[in-house]
Amino acid sequence: MTDFNTIRRPATTAQRAAVYDEGLRAYMNKVYGLMTVGMLVTAVVAWSFAQMAGGPGAWTEFGRVVYTTPLRWVILFLPLVMVFAFGAAIQRLSTQAVTMLFYAFAAVMGASISSIFLRYTGGSIAMTFVATAAGFAALSLYGYTTGRDLSAMGRFLMIGLVGLIVAMIVNLFVGSGVVQLAISAIGVLIFAGLTAYDTQNIKNTYLELANSDPDFLGKSAIMGALTLYLDFLNLFMFLLSFMGQRE
Repeated sequence: MTDFNTIRRPATTAQRAAVYDEGLRAYMNKVYGLMTVGMLVTAVVAWSFAQMAGGPGAWTEFGRVVYTTPLRWVILFLPLVMVFAFGAAIQRLSTQAVTMLFYAFAAVMGASISSIFLRYTGGSIAMTFVATAAGFAALSLYGYTTGRDLSAMGRFLMIGLVGLIVAMIVNLFVGSGVVQLAISAIGVLIFAGLTAYDTQNIKNTYLELANSDPDFLGKSAIMGALTLYLDFLNLFMFLLSFMGQRE
């Protein structure tokens, strides 16, 4: 007698795989979509701040307050404070509120890095951005498609990131150009690796949370977008120190 359960099982497995693949694509599209909008917000705010500032020797009142008073330190370090607040508040807020917090963070980050438009030419910023986007896309695609487990590399890169942060803080007081060049080179390598690792980790997170509460899954996508946003932005900033032409 024919066992219909046996006949149906492969079809059911294939259907489940198709549903998973469709869900994963939707999840990753949301992650990349949020990240892209966040980058656009950052770019618009950064450019707007620089335009309103006037520039050294021709400061507007806005530029003088933002770039030459102690307020500049608040603007510089506020994104760091918001990152910690983001992690602490994500479980208590709704998905919509977390999304708005992400965009607010992107806007504050734009204000924080806006001085690049005063230090570098617009052409070199655009060229660096295109190079960063191309490299980021290739590295993220590798992290998404590779069958290699990147967990060990990720742990090594996180240790390197801690060392990089310490070196950057020390060089704020030392002011060595050679050390800054080394920091930039190491920073590019670290965030290139983290782009691939974080993409794979976001994909694996979906695998673990696919059947969880949709609201929790939505917040997870926002956290993934924040992670890749920071990878892209840091990769861009470190590359700019190499490729950027000074005004």
